[in-house]
Amino acid sequence: MGQQLSCVASQEHGELFTAVQFGELEIVKIMLDRDPSLLHQTTVYDRQSPLHIAAANGQIEILSMLLERSVDPDIVNRHKQTPLMLAAMHGKISCLKMLIEAGANILKFDSLNGRTCLHYAAYYGHSDCLQVILSTAQSSPVAASWGYARFVNIRDGRGATPLHLAARQKRPECVHILLDNGALVCASTGGYGCPGSTPLHLAARGGSLDCIRELLAWGADRLQRDASGRIPYGVALRHKHPNCAALLNPSSAEPLVWPSPLKFISELNQEAKGLLERALMKANREREKSIFKGSSTCSDHSPQIADAEVDDNASEVSDTELCCICFEQVCTIEVQDCGHQMCAHCTLALCCHNKPNPTTASVTPPVCPFCRSTIARLVVARVKISEDAADESLGGFGSPKLRKSWKSRNLSEGSSSFKGLSANLGSFGKMGGRGSGRIAAENEWMDKPCQ
Repeated sequence: MGQQLSCVASQEHGELFTAVQFGELEIVKIMLDRDPSLLHQTTVYDRQSPLHIAAANGQIEILSMLLERSVDPDIVNRHKQTPLMLAAMHGKISCLKMLIEAGANILKFDSLNGRTCLHYAAYYGHSDCLQVILSTAQSSPVAASWGYARFVNIRDGRGATPLHLAARQKRPECVHILLDNGALVCASTGGYGCPGSTPLHLAARGGSLDCIRELLAWGADRLQRDASGRIPYGVALRHKHPNCAALLNPSSAEPLVWPSPLKFISELNQEAKGLLERALMKANREREKSIFKGSSTCSDHSPQIADAEVDDNASEVSDTELCCICFEQVCTIEVQDCGHQMCAHCTLALCCHNKPNPTTASVTPPVCPFCRSTIARLVVARVKISEDAADESLGGFGSPKLRKSWKSRNLSEGSSSFKGLSANLGSFGKMGGRGSGRIAAENEWMDKPCQ
């Protein structure tokens, strides 16, 4: 008799979990109204609750209904994984947001590898989930007790930060987001990968050119050694990634580094920051051309292909919009106080030619090459009126003669600074310019040991 009741209960539980997995909201409501105790039942082996299954499968309506019935948002399964972790694992952004709004703890660790939801999002490459978790951490009282920088660099049970995981799994978007939020570019692991590996070692091992580019652009050290005494260059060679090895070769050209120690860089609005970051990456791609030249093994992401596009619009733009330093690129960046404008490439030349190290203290900010005032803030430049219609409305202001005098005036304003800047621009070159719904098995969490 007791065995028969147990079988009936077990069958009912299975029907509930299936209904949750496939989003059958009405069936789930009927079953829970008939037997509220089903709300706290779990699967036999993994101990997955209905909330876990709903989060992993992106069933937002069922998730909402379960949370309204006072289900603990931090309930754990057999591996101490929370629904928030599973939502981050499978990239279910709506479920992740709802769980956070319901009070889910972003600092919970699982028992498989000692990872948080931030590790999960970085490992599986869900950049949107990663961004939401980081935004939450900036205002979360739990993360505030730790400190935001500590949370961004939180380590799992094997000493890996989210940046290590993103670099190893070839997730360049996640690498960029983490670096932009203060991830330590030269942090060493404990037992993850090879002991003492930096994100650059792990990116070299995975063979991701894009991740290597991001890390180098944020000041990763090509000469830093792991516990076995290997530099990233040796790791790339060992794992047969010749293009990565070419970039990581210490004798190759040094990449330009994002000038994060400068205060006005950290205060840039997103639009201006995006312009400068794209210019930085393009400048580094230009340098890569000499490194990859003659290589017959370049991947689809090699600079020859990526840089093939040329900005043909530059020839169509009025001279009044061209940068008065290089006379090639359109002015996109403006120094806020004095109003002088430059292209993004020349702006970076002012900031990057000394290759500032992101780990050092703040350096002296550069000065405007036109008026020699200290640059305190940069903004996106306002578009100048430069069409033929401007000739009529402004009485011939757009004529070639006046455009030429406008150039000369701006050149004379900062003549003392152009000599030094021109030398630095030589290093830039001429720029062309523009989850499944299942829950992971336990063996998926075991990272391969170092070879």
